[in-house]
Amino acid sequence: MTKTAIITGSTSGIGLGIAKAFAKAGMNVVINGLGSAEDNEPARAEVNALGSGKTAFHGANMMQPEQIKDLVQSTEDKFGQVDIIVNNAGIQFVEKVEDFPTSKWDAIIAINMSSAFHTTRVAFGGMKERGFGRIINVGSVHSLIASPYKSAYVTAKHGILGLTKTLALEGAEHGVTANAVCPGYVETPLVTGQIADTAKARGMSEEEVIKNVILKAQATKQFVQIDQVAALALYLTSDDAAQITGTALPVDGGWSAQ
Repeated sequence: MTKTAIITGSTSGIGLGIAKAFAKAGMNVVINGLGSAEDNEPARAEVNALGSGKTAFHGANMMQPEQIKDLVQSTEDKFGQVDIIVNNAGIQFVEKVEDFPTSKWDAIIAINMSSAFHTTRVAFGGMKERGFGRIINVGSVHSLIASPYKSAYVTAKHGILGLTKTLALEGAEHGVTANAVCPGYVETPLVTGQIADTAKARGMSEEEVIKNVILKAQATKQFVQIDQVAALALYLTSDDAAQITGTALPVDGGWSAQ
């Protein structure tokens, strides 16, 4: 039976890379992002062309629980059930705590952390009843360690790891696994924007930020590639990964080894 996956925040970056990997594996894939279906049709069509499954788009705003609920329920209506959820949606803002806008804090907590709960909550019961489910939360190396000027992001990503562990325990006897993939710096639009913000916050050039801040902690001195994160996510959906649950799996070039 063809598996169906929802991937939040998947019209670009890591999410789109995971959507492509899942499509190539023959899954039905529901991609998600802001904007109209027309605006996101190129991304949907690109994913749809890669495999034998079907691809749909849903524009749920990850700050709105009711829209998230509709994302899951409309996927169930279209494909029959939800087998896999990749909670990937995320935003970033870099600033000193004393100058951090409260609106940015609220948005980051809502999109990066709370949305994972809202998405999973609606689908989790069905997964348990059917005896199969895969929850893959896209955390970060910042699920494990902190960096300055990222109070909301670090808090949200630590929270994602706590949610992952709880879901793993609740799903353990029902064939439902939950794991957090924890990338270091991946060359995505989110990171590109973060480089500029960090340069401003620290009074450095963008080149200095890449060399002395971004890649300083990654022992390989290389950006993580989107395809590498996607390959791990795909593996976690397999039967071979059935006994991997409740874990934080770094893909961080050795950052968290220090």
